[in-house]
Amino acid sequence: MPRSSAGLLRDLVALTKPRIISLLLVTTIAPMYVAGTPSLSLLLLVSIGGYLMAGGANAVNMYLDRDIDDVMARTRLRPIPSGRMEALAVLAFGVALAVAATWLLAQFVNVLTAALALGGFYFYVFIYTRWLKRTSPQNIVIGGAAGAFPPLVGWAAMTGSLDLTAVFLFLMVFYWTPPHFWALALLKQSDYGRAGIPMAPLVWGARETMDQMLWYTLILVAVTVLPVAFGAFGPIYLVAAIVLGAILLRGVLKVRSAESFTQPAWATYKYSLLYLALLFVAMVVDRRATL
Repeated sequence: MPRSSAGLLRDLVALTKPRIISLLLVTTIAPMYVAGTPSLSLLLLVSIGGYLMAGGANAVNMYLDRDIDDVMARTRLRPIPSGRMEALAVLAFGVALAVAATWLLAQFVNVLTAALALGGFYFYVFIYTRWLKRTSPQNIVIGGAAGAFPPLVGWAAMTGSLDLTAVFLFLMVFYWTPPHFWALALLKQSDYGRAGIPMAPLVWGARETMDQMLWYTLILVAVTVLPVAFGAFGPIYLVAAIVLGAILLRGVLKVRSAESFTQPAWATYKYSLLYLALLFVAMVVDRRATL
């Protein structure tokens, strides 16, 4: 029976993982307002280009992970393992999105922005998905750097260059990724075990993973406060960074101390998404208040 166009469209959108991209766009757009006052046209171009690039990376990720997606409960219904789409069609779709994003950003924004966005694509596809994900419990630490490219993309789109503030924005997302993702990994150990993915809880054990979450959270809180020291942000951001960081740290400590980590790990995972979004919003509010 032929598929409906609505069904195909739903699957194409699902391949891009729009819920994940929404947070990436926050960390792309907020730095633009920190760096200056972007025009509506620039915002639209960067948002569309960023969505296409991240969506392309997610689609190629689904192509490369099609074998393990078939054995994991939370991914079994994706377009390829469910049989709704052919693997090569998904690969072609992902590559086409990345090519379109590169052209759009290079043509209408600047070459540095396009190069950084494409760098994030390659890092996610080749360093994380193709190499580290199946070989090392450090997969989400090193490979997760792909998710830290969006702030650089937004900053470069606005300024045409990178500076120390942009580097700290990158580091914030970089150090946020392990506690965020490991909170989920603690809950999905059986899924990753069936797929043979060496996620930290399976290799190090739950306790060591929780300890690592704590260390990365402490570093993260320090990294979020440091830009205030060299004048990048002011008191509004400082208060927000301390309060938001304290809540995240409290959540991680609850995961470590609970008899059953299921509920606190899930709560910490969900809060970590809100944490990052609010942290970047606080940057914009702080910068706007000083203008």
